[in-house]
Amino acid sequence: MKFIRLRPKRPRPRRPAPPQRDAVTPALGVIALFAVCGLGWIAVDQFLPASSQVATFAGTAQERTARFSMCGRNRHTCVVDGDTIWLDGQNLRLQSYDTPEPHNDICGGQAEVALAHRASARLLELLNSNSFTVQTSGQDRYGRVLATIRIGGRDVGDILIEEGLARRWPDGHEWWCE
Repeated sequence: MKFIRLRPKRPRPRRPAPPQRDAVTPALGVIALFAVCGLGWIAVDQFLPASSQVATFAGTAQERTARFSMCGRNRHTCVVDGDTIWLDGQNLRLQSYDTPEPHNDICGGQAEVALAHRASARLLELLNSNSFTVQTSGQDRYGRVLATIRIGGRDVGDILIEEGLARRWPDGHEWWCE
């Protein structure tokens, strides 16, 4: 009889199971990244000086067009009155001229309010029917960006003054108060 000697099998060392992948931690990281970026965007918009916010218009002499309406709740691209507009979300005070106030009859009563509405309507018509250039230069005391808008090389203020809808600023006579 022949004996076959069997060697006992040694158990192979087991490899540890691969670790479970955590899907929550990367997702929270992505959410945190978006939150930080969003807060940064808001902080830049709120706290940078207005001169750096106006970079879109500063120094450009490129002609452009836009579709304006009279301002209501949505103040993105609209006409506030004869010398103030919103353009692409920025409040612009048009320089070198002044128009009557449409909401508070400061000195001219209802005649001033009526003239203010005519000036606003004319500015709306000029902006919607022509291409124009925008040039900015600082801010006024109310935080509005000071700007000059030209149509065919002419300041819109000069057009409104010629048509009897505005006066020179700051030394023009408020003739609508008489």
